[in-house]
Amino acid sequence: MIRVAVIGAGQWGPNLIRNFATGERSRVAWVVDRDPARLEQVRQRFPDIQVSGEADQAIGDSAVDAVVIATPSSTHHALGRAALSAGKHVLVEKPIATTSAHAEELCALAEQKQRVLVVGHVFLHNAAVQRVKAYLADGYLGRVHYISMTRTNLGPIRGDVDAAWDLAAHDLSVANHWLSAEPLVVNAVGGAWINPGLADATFLTFRYPNDVLVHIHASWLNPRKDRLVSVIGDRRMLTFDDMQSLEPVRIYDKHVTEQKSQPYTDTYAAFRSQVREGDILIPRVPVGEPLRAECEHFLDCIIKGTPPIGGGRAAAAVVRALEAASRSMKNGGREEAVSR
Repeated sequence: MIRVAVIGAGQWGPNLIRNFATGERSRVAWVVDRDPARLEQVRQRFPDIQVSGEADQAIGDSAVDAVVIATPSSTHHALGRAALSAGKHVLVEKPIATTSAHAEELCALAEQKQRVLVVGHVFLHNAAVQRVKAYLADGYLGRVHYISMTRTNLGPIRGDVDAAWDLAAHDLSVANHWLSAEPLVVNAVGGAWINPGLADATFLTFRYPNDVLVHIHASWLNPRKDRLVSVIGDRRMLTFDDMQSLEPVRIYDKHVTEQKSQPYTDTYAAFRSQVREGDILIPRVPVGEPLRAECEHFLDCIIKGTPPIGGGRAAAAVVRALEAASRSMKNGGREEAVSR
C-alpha cells in the first residue's frame, strides 16, 4: 500500500485526493493546504486523513512514500525538491517548473535519489491520444505535414503563468509524444488584456524535425470550450475532438493526388479530380478517466518499475519549448531556437 501526501486541495487537488484515496493500492495519509476551509472539507469527506497548513510535516513523515503536488506553478520546484530530497516519489502537476534550469535540477535529483518523478501531463493518459499515437507509429497517416491544436475556454484565468504555460503545455506534451521528437524553433505571439504581462491568448507555431509544423492556439479568453486537434498526413488525415467523449477520433481517407498530366485546371470538376475523397473511419475508443489512468500509472512506476509516460525529462522538454515561446512573444514573434 503506497501512502500518499497530497499538497494542494484547490481546483485540481480534490480529484487527485479522490483517486489516491479510493484506489486499491494507495491511501492518502496527508492533505496540505493553506486554506482552512478546504482542509475542513477534506476532513468531512475523508475523516481518517491527516491535514496541515504546511507541507514540511507531511513531507517529513517517514511513513509517506509519495508526494503529489497540485499547487501553483511557481511553487512546483521548491516543493518537488523538498519531497525528492526527503526520498519521496513525486507526481507534480504541469509544468514541472517555470524554468528549464529548475526542471533539470528536479530530474537530476530524482535520478540521484532513485525516485520516480512523473509530471501531470494528463492528456498523455487519454485513450484517444494513445490511439492516435499508434496510428502515427505504424505510418497509417503517412508522412505528417502538420498538426493544428486548439485549446480554448473562458477561464480559469491564472495569476502566475500565462495561457501558453497553463494550456499549451498540454498540447506540447502530446505533440512531443506523438512525434517522438522535440521542436527545433518557435514563432509565438500573444495578447495580455486581463493581467499585465500574462498573455490571455497565445498563438504558437513550432517546427519539428522532418519539417513538421505544430500550431497551437491556447486561450482562456474565448466564448467556446474547444479541444480540437487536426493531424494532416500525406496519405490520410485525422481529427481528435476531446469534447466528443463517445467518438473523439475520426480518420479521413483524404489526400491530394499528383496530376502531372494536368498542370492547369480551370474548372471545378478538374480541381476536384486532384483531391481524393475517401471514407471516414470512426474507431471505437474506450471511455475512461485519464486522471485515474495517470494515478494508476504513477503507482505502477513505483511498484512495478514501469518507465514513466510524461516523466521528468519529457516534461523538461516542454518547459524548454515554452521558454522559447516566451522569448518569441517578448521579441514580437521573432523565431527563437528551442535550446537543448
